[in-house]
Formats: sequence, structure tokens, C-alpha cells
Amino acid sequence: MTLSPGRFLIRALPVAIALSIPAMTMAEEEADSARAVFAGGCFWCVEEAFDPVEGVLSTTSGFSGGHVEDPTYNQVVAGDTGHTEVVEIEYDPSVVDYATLLEVFWRNIDPFAVDRQFCDAGDSYRSEIFVLDDEQRSLAEASLDSLEERFDQEIATEITDFEAFYPAEEYHQNYYQENPVRYRFYKSACGRVERLEEIWGDEAGGLS
Repeated sequence: MTLSPGRFLIRALPVAIALSIPAMTMAEEEADSARAVFAGGCFWCVEEAFDPVEGVLSTTSGFSGGHVEDPTYNQVVAGDTGHTEVVEIEYDPSVVDYATLLEVFWRNIDPFAVDRQFCDAGDSYRSEIFVLDDEQRSLAEASLDSLEERFDQEIATEITDFEAFYPAEEYHQNYYQENPVRYRFYKSACGRVERLEEIWGDEAGGLS
């Protein structure tokens, strides 16, 4: 992944009350495993954020939200497909619920950035929650409303009905583990950690 130009600084925002999100959905209660799909900028970083969460069974980098079937990475970052980088998460709902995954998601993104995340610019790096059913939508909307109340600022993250997921090329999968030196350089140069700390303080990257 190449670094995109146009890094910018935004004033730090106050950290207030924690999110208040309902508990496990009915679909989760009945399933051995469930799926969640989140777009939070660079999918390498999103994988790293979710892999350690207890109850997460697997993470897969890929693309959603566009109009081109089975796109390549180069097509997506060129901006002609409508897709954004996403991570598909398979999780055990008896261990972790969707509400908790939402908490992890928010604390690993800049929810105020429009068509970008950190140093990566363009709509292929927009933040987005792809909901698979009405209950996921309800939880996602409640969490977004809570954030807007908490920060007294509009949230740029979109909530969209899930349609399709296309896995990225194999070299993108588990990139942070397979290429740790290059990954650490990219993440550091992109300013992701610093921006998350500006927004979330001690909550950055994890749960409240």
C-alpha cells in the first residue's frame, strides 16, 4: 500500500462518556458464528485491530460498496469502482457480540474524516459500516447517534446495507504479520496512532 498525499491535522476533540449500545442480537444468539463488515481505511490496520479481540475467529481484507465485480486492489485505489477497503470479520457471538465489535471499530478510526482515513485519501478509504440485517443497522445507527451526541459533531462514517464482499489479493491478507517492518513504517508515517489518541485518548485502539 502506498502512502497517499495530503496528510492534515485536526484539532483534538474531548473525550466524554462511553458509548451505550444494546446487547447481543437475536441472530447472534442463534448462530455458531456471525459476520461483520467494516471499512476503516487501510485494511491492514483494521485486521490488526480486530484479530486480538476475544471471540473473533478470522479477519479477511477485501472490498465492498462498489459496482464492479471482483475488483483488483489497483482498480479500487484508482477510484473507479465505488468500493472501499473493508475487513470481513467472522466471530463467535457466544463470546463477543456485534455491539462490542462496533466499539472496537469506532476507536480505530477517525469518524470525522470525509473520504479518507489518516494519510490515505480518496473514497476507497472512506469509513463505512456495512450492515447484514436490520438488527445490525439498529445497533450501528444507535452507536453513531451516541457519538454525535458525545462529540457534538457530525459523524462522516456511512451505514450501508451489505451487498457483496470481494477478498483482496493474497499478499494483502495478514499483511501486518507477514511484513512487520514495512507495516510498522507505513503505520507510523501515516500518523494513525497519534490521530486516534487525539480523538479517543486512553480509549484509542481498544474498548472503553
